[in-house]
Amino acid sequence: MKAIVVEDSRLAREGLIKMLQAHPELQVVAAADHSVNALALIQEHQPDVVFLDIHLPGESGFDLLEKLDCTPQIIFTTAYSEYAIRSFDYNTIDYLLKPISDERLKIAIDKLSINSKEPEAAPKPPLDINSRMFVKDGDKCHLVHLESIRYFESCKNHVRIFFGNDNAFVKKSLNSIEERLPVKHFFRVNRQYVVNLHAIVSIEEAINDGYEITMNDGKTLEVSRRNAVELKDILSF
Repeated sequence: MKAIVVEDSRLAREGLIKMLQAHPELQVVAAADHSVNALALIQEHQPDVVFLDIHLPGESGFDLLEKLDCTPQIIFTTAYSEYAIRSFDYNTIDYLLKPISDERLKIAIDKLSINSKEPEAAPKPPLDINSRMFVKDGDKCHLVHLESIRYFESCKNHVRIFFGNDNAFVKKSLNSIEERLPVKHFFRVNRQYVVNLHAIVSIEEAINDGYEITMNDGKTLEVSRRNAVELKDILSF
C-alpha cells in the first residue's frame, strides 16, 4: 500500500517514516511539511493512506482534506485529542496521539490492512440521460431522473445532488459519480462541480480568462481556466 506522511515537524516526520519501515506492507512514496505540498503529492501519487497531522502551517489537515475530490484512507497523527470526533467525518482509519508508540502504530496499520482486504465492488455500467438514480439521504429516499439533476457538488466525503426543488447528500466521491454520467449531457466545470449542460441558462467571460455560468436555479459557478476552452467548444455550433 502506498503511503504519504504529512507532518510539519521534521523530527516527527522523519521519526514516523522510520517507524513505518518496520511495516513492509506500506511504501512511503512521499512526505510533506505543509498542506500545499501535500495536496500536490496526494494528487500525483494517489496513495492508499495518508498519515496526517492536523496543525499545519497556513491551514489545517481538515482544510487539506476538503480540497480533495476523493479522500484516501486517513490515519491522523496529532498531539490534540479534541479533534477526534471531527476526524471521523472523513475516511478515517485511526486517530493517533503523539508521542506515537510502536504498539499503537501497529494497531492502526492492522486496521488499515483489514479495511484494504474488503472486496471491491464490480464497476457499475454508465448511465444515460433517461436513467434514474436511487438516492438515500438519511431516512429519505429519492428516485431521481438524471435529466432533472442540475449539478453535483463535492462536499468533503459526500456529494450533494441538486434536482427539482430538492437536494440530497450521497456518500460518494465526485469522481466516481462523474465516471458514470453521460458526457454529452454533463460537464466538470471545476474541481467542485459537475453540471447538467441543459441546465445552463447563461455564460459570460470572467476576469481570469475563464467563464462564469448561471444555472437555471440562479446559481453562478466559475469554470476553471483549464476547462473553459473545452466547454466553449461543447456549447458552440
